[in-house]
Amino acid sequence: TKVWQRMGMDEVIMADHNMAPLQTIVLVDEHDRQVGLGEKLETHRQGLLHRAFSVIVKNDAGQILLQQRAAGKYHSPGLWANTCCGHPGEDDDIGVAARQRLYEEMGFDCDLFPARRHSYCADVGGGLIEHEIVHVFFGRFNGVVRPNAAEVAAHRWLDSATLLAEVESDPGVFSAWICDYLLHFGDEIISWVPKT
Repeated sequence: TKVWQRMGMDEVIMADHNMAPLQTIVLVDEHDRQVGLGEKLETHRQGLLHRAFSVIVKNDAGQILLQQRAAGKYHSPGLWANTCCGHPGEDDDIGVAARQRLYEEMGFDCDLFPARRHSYCADVGGGLIEHEIVHVFFGRFNGVVRPNAAEVAAHRWLDSATLLAEVESDPGVFSAWICDYLLHFGDEIISWVPKT
C-alpha cells in the first residue's frame, strides 16, 4: 500500500509553491481520466465531473476529526464535514496535494493511506453542484489541531456512534458529501483502525 509519509515543514512549503492555482481544477471522465481543466466556480455551477480528494483522520481512540466549514466558504458554509477536502492541480501528486491541504486547513501533517475512489453528485445549494471522483485518504493523528480560521470555523473529535446518530437526527448541519460517504462506505470509515 502506498503511504504518503510525513514531510518536514520546508517540504510542505515547497509543495505549496509547486501546486497549481486553486481556481483551476481537473475535469475527468467516469474512469478518472483527465479530459480538460475548468475554473473552479464555473465547474461547480455546471456540475462538471472533476477530480477531488477527501481526508478522514482518526485518533487512537477511534474518533473522527470533523471540521465546521468557515462562513466565507463558497459553498456549504457553516456545515460540518470530514477532516478536509480539496482539488489537486493538473500536475499534482494527489497524495501530496491532500497532505498539503490538510496542513493548510487544519494546521497539522500526518501520514495518509489511500482508501478508495468514490463518485458522487450532490446539489450543495447556491446554484452549485458537487460532481466528483474523490480519492479518499485515511490518516492517524493524536496531536494539537490548529485550524486556519479562514477555512475552518470549529473542529471536534467524534466517535462513530455519535457521528452516525447526529447525521441521522440532523443531517442538515452536515455537508452533502460526508452524508454520502457514510451512506456508501460508512462501514469502511468506522472499521478503519489507525496504524500505530
